[in-house]
Amino acid sequence: MTIPSLILGAIISTLFGAIFHLVRGGGLGRLIFYLVLGWVGFWAGHALAAYFDWNFDRMGALHLGTASFFSVVFIAAGHWLSMVEVQRN
Repeated sequence: MTIPSLILGAIISTLFGAIFHLVRGGGLGRLIFYLVLGWVGFWAGHALAAYFDWNFDRMGALHLGTASFFSVVFIAAGHWLSMVEVQRN
């Protein structure tokens, strides 16, 4: 993995989290939550694609398609799971 690939991956995963926050709204805590989910999902997707040698939409050393898919899935799942409210009796 090259330094430009790391920087590009960090920028793209940050954009996913920031755009989701822009669309869904929330405070600073939500922004940080979406950014972290975007980063974790992106690099988990990249690692899985590299391990299983999946070449869907690859850009140089970066498995961009799989990483982007996992980033969006992590953000959406995290948002959905964070909407759960605890009912007290």
